Amino acid sequence: MTIPPPAEIRRIVYLGTPATAVPPLRALCRAGYEIPLVVSRPDTRRGRGASFSPSPVKAAALDLGLEVSDDIGDLSEVGADLGVVVAYGEIIPAALLEELALVNLHFSLLPRWRGAAPIERALLAGDEVTGVSLMALEEGLDTGAVYTTAETPIDPDEDCHTLRDRLVSLGTELLVESLSEGLGEPQPQLGDPLYAAKISAQDRHIDWTRPAVEIHRRVRVGGAWTSFRGRHFKVWRTAPVEAPVVGVPPDAPAGSISGQFVATGEGLIELLEVQAQGRTRQVASAWRNGAKLTPADRFD
Repeated sequence: MTIPPPAEIRRIVYLGTPATAVPPLRALCRAGYEIPLVVSRPDTRRGRGASFSPSPVKAAALDLGLEVSDDIGDLSEVGADLGVVVAYGEIIPAALLEELALVNLHFSLLPRWRGAAPIERALLAGDEVTGVSLMALEEGLDTGAVYTTAETPIDPDEDCHTLRDRLVSLGTELLVESLSEGLGEPQPQLGDPLYAAKISAQDRHIDWTRPAVEIHRRVRVGGAWTSFRGRHFKVWRTAPVEAPVVGVPPDAPAGSISGQFVATGEGLIELLEVQAQGRTRQVASAWRNGAKLTPADRFD
């Protein structure tokens, strides 16, 4: 479907689910677009015995006084000029693609990191630059032609939460400006695609035989874990150490602990914030004081 010119875009239907999709929805409302319908994933149960909770997008839409549905088929009945998709989480049916022009805001520079976890995969890969892409929607997974992009550098210590917030702001601005000024003709994606599979528990597991810089990337994704004295142990913030440290043997085995430092397969890493099983997050110095570390202690 062809995207209408800016003057003809008045009614926009919105598809989104997580918190990252809330700011673009609010921005479209502020920009004066009529949102006749928001489609989000069904309510979910947040634990055993808990009541069902709406998605962040559904909650925001209700707060804005908008109609909400979890049935994507309802989009065919509202007479919209355009559909905007931001992290909806479901494949769009081919029949809908034929009857409604749709654009998708994706949090990577396509074709790099198509799929569910582009921000996390960019961090794990050590990417120095990322961005957002406004693209045409088609049946393939993030394969559509791209209207426009915006780039941003990744700070070597930036975590997933901070980077996601920056990309959401960047993408929201790009979306509203592009709809106002006109999208033009999309260009085919160029380059070899990489796919951003969902992050698993194994992706978050720390292998101390890996280099310190690689472990630091895993920690920045969030929820990185290891084992200490046979119990689950999370590492929330770290800093790789390039220079040798006095008092830490250069041949210390991977996972061994010397004060605030842990030996890795290449270099040392400094613990800054951790969480022992059954405890809250705390600065690493407080954990060390309470743990009463011995020379035999190490992370597995």
